[in-house]
Amino acid sequence: MSLIIELVLLSLGTILVNNFVLVQFMGICPFLGVSRKVSTAFGMSMAVTFVMTVASGVTYLLQTYVLNVFHIEYMQTVAFILVIAVLVQFVEMVLEKMMPALYNALGIYLPLITTNCAVLGVAILNITNGYDFIHSVTYGFSGGLSFTLAILLFAGVRERLETADIPEALKGFPIALITAGLIAMAFLGFQGLKF
Repeated sequence: MSLIIELVLLSLGTILVNNFVLVQFMGICPFLGVSRKVSTAFGMSMAVTFVMTVASGVTYLLQTYVLNVFHIEYMQTVAFILVIAVLVQFVEMVLEKMMPALYNALGIYLPLITTNCAVLGVAILNITNGYDFIHSVTYGFSGGLSFTLAILLFAGVRERLETADIPEALKGFPIALITAGLIAMAFLGFQGLKF
């Protein structure tokens, strides 16, 4: 199988079959917290996609050329979190300078990308699955796209729910959780696909 087809199948599997948010339930905090408006959700998803993609490449290189060489694999989680924290700081500085409205809209959820288990999960799964550099970066980018798809779908539904006639007891967070559950159930329909 050619490399391009292999990478496309890896991406489709990551985005649809093993969606980080809706199937593996990683990254739920920003998924629920920043999904009230599509514009804010899109900004967060772009930040997460950037961090996931770059972190996948950097952590692969760190694991291969530092941690494995010096036999300090036990430092993997600490090292990976440091890489992710540096990338998030970079994203914060860029957004604060170039898009202050989005920076303010994301609020506390932007620095929480550092502790987003989806970002760390992608980096660790790259090593666990034995991916090389190209596969790691593709998996990271696809993980970001899976987060983007999930949060944009959810934000679109939540925007519609703002004008819907919902019983008082379900307004706000309860209807959001029910909606997230229904979307996750829909994504479970992709589980039969084999890529």
